[in-house]
Order: sequence, then C-alpha cells, then structure tokens
Amino acid sequence: MAVSGLAFVGFVLGHMYGNLKALSGHDTFNEYAHHLRELGEPLLPHMGFIWIMRVGLLLALIIHVAAAIELTRRARNARPVKYVVKKHTGAIPASRLMRWGGLTLFLFIVWHLVNFTFGKVNVQGGETDDPYNLLVDTFDVWWMTLIYLAAMAMLGAHLHHGVWSSLQTLGLTSTAASRARAKTISFAIAIVIAGGFSIVPIAVLTGIID
Repeated sequence: MAVSGLAFVGFVLGHMYGNLKALSGHDTFNEYAHHLRELGEPLLPHMGFIWIMRVGLLLALIIHVAAAIELTRRARNARPVKYVVKKHTGAIPASRLMRWGGLTLFLFIVWHLVNFTFGKVNVQGGETDDPYNLLVDTFDVWWMTLIYLAAMAMLGAHLHHGVWSSLQTLGLTSTAASRARAKTISFAIAIVIAGGFSIVPIAVLTGIID
C-alpha cells in the first residue's frame, strides 16, 4: 500500500505541473497536452507513453485498494470488539478520513476522466476537442469548481496521512527527529499538491484565466 501510494504521489505531482501550464495561456497548455501524446516517439507509438502510464496507474490502483481491504480485514480480526470509548486517540483528523476519503476520491477520479479524458463532457455544451477551452468551460461553472475544490481538500487530507503512513511503513520514522521530519514532509506535500491543483479552477472562476 505504501509503494502504490507513493507512485500516486509522483503522478499527481506531474499532473499538477501540467495543469499549471494553463496559467501560461491557451497555446502553451495545448502544446503540453499534445506533447504528452507524442512523448517517446518513435520508440513508442503515438499515445504509447500515455497508455503505459494508464496501465501502470490502474495496476497501482488495484494494488492500493486490495491492500486497503486486506489491512481493514486484519485490523478487524485483531480487534473484533469495538472500543467502548474513542476519545483522545492522538490520531490526526486526516487519518479518520482515509477510508471514506479514498472512496470519495475514486468517485471523483471517475467523473474527472469522463469530464476531461474519455467522455470529454463540456457542462456548458461547448466544444470538447480543445483541452484548454474544455478546462475553462468546466471551471467557469461555479458548482464544478466547488466540486473540484472539495475533492482537492479531500486529496490533501488523504495525502497528509497517507504519505506519513508510507514513510512509517518504510521504516523512515524510527526516531523522534525522523518522525517530526516525516510529518513536515507529509504536510508540505499535501499543501503543495492540493493547493497547486486548486490554483487553476480558482483562476478560471475569478476571470484570471479565460
């Protein structure tokens, strides 16, 4: 679960960087989107890199979900009777959101793929073949931006606890100093990624990007 989770962290960092290309305007963003389709040519076929990445992400998702189910099963078997009182456990709030947060993110990812990748749904009824215009039309609708920002808040919470747990699983929190460092790293990654993804929709909704 730790390794598949860190693979997703690497992906969302790259995806966030690509999204921020929208701040440079229509042509820059569309050139970036087009470049991804040609990446690796002629060694790879057209769209080859993207399909390799998609298959890799799908495998990582299957592993991540399977690991989550197995860990939940082990936890229940280890403690079949619930605690009578659950107060002051010391768990960070994000840790309590992991299970439902993961399900929420999964549903959002499905919609996100329908919106921008496989279905290319323009909620305003406009064109769908231009990546930049589809992005602007989507986030120009206030409730679409609100859904996206809520998902990014959930992503930030998921990353905050998930990165910390991954570092702990990999044995990188054995001392007080390393634990403090891991908490700082997990919090920073959560803020950078969730905040970075939120910049473009906010910029569109406020008219900075049009």
